[in-house]
Amino acid sequence: MYWINGQQQDALAASDRGLQFGDGCFTTARVVEGKIDLLPWHLERLQHAARCLLLSEVDWVSVEREMQHAADSIPLGVVKVILTRGSGGRGYSSLGCENPTRIVSCSTYPKQYHQWREEGIKLALSPIQLARSPLLAGLKHLNRLEQVLIRTHLDQTDAHEALVLDTTGMLVECCAANLFWRKGRDIFTPSLEHAGVAGVMRRKVMVLLTATEYRLHHVSEPLETLADADEVLVCNSLMPLLPVNTAQSWRYRSRQLYDFLRVHC
Repeated sequence: MYWINGQQQDALAASDRGLQFGDGCFTTARVVEGKIDLLPWHLERLQHAARCLLLSEVDWVSVEREMQHAADSIPLGVVKVILTRGSGGRGYSSLGCENPTRIVSCSTYPKQYHQWREEGIKLALSPIQLARSPLLAGLKHLNRLEQVLIRTHLDQTDAHEALVLDTTGMLVECCAANLFWRKGRDIFTPSLEHAGVAGVMRRKVMVLLTATEYRLHHVSEPLETLADADEVLVCNSLMPLLPVNTAQSWRYRSRQLYDFLRVHC
């Protein structure tokens, strides 16, 4: 089900800049018993992306109200919000774009996540590398063609998720999830200075780790750093946390960190 600017419909103007240029941002949230998990953080990420993209005049009161409305009466599901610059301007120019478009939708929860949480998942290296773009790094903007290509290649394998490098060969993330790995009491996650998406669940994991004996490191490391990891995890706001059994030819048997975090995620 879709709502566009508060009205239930699924027709978007062909002139909308989200369609024309991918000019906008989005977030995807888990709904449990009619409540949106981590709603304030989802709103913050949208607001941060809107500032970075110079997307002005967003009616944030309506955004939150429409998200809540979409989540009502859903026992377990998904609410997605897309913000575009709306229609207007000529070519790439955004002059005259004064009415951003709000698109809110709800959908069923991905059933496979229940099984994957119990059984663990397999990661395979993607042949698609993310371009470095410090200006857009961290944002969940609408330009997702790299992820579409990553997913297309992943669908041709027996893996559940992809390991994604940037164009310098450094680990960044998965296709639709953030990445953590553990070596003893040291926890590592890729730096997102140059590429990748700063996920809401990634933020929660980092907050949870601050009050523990674990030491968190933001790093720029090649794929081979996973060879001697004790444990690897992936997360996003829907999963929300999955243990990794294998990545390439490496196998991980420990779930120490996963068992600690899953209670809180």
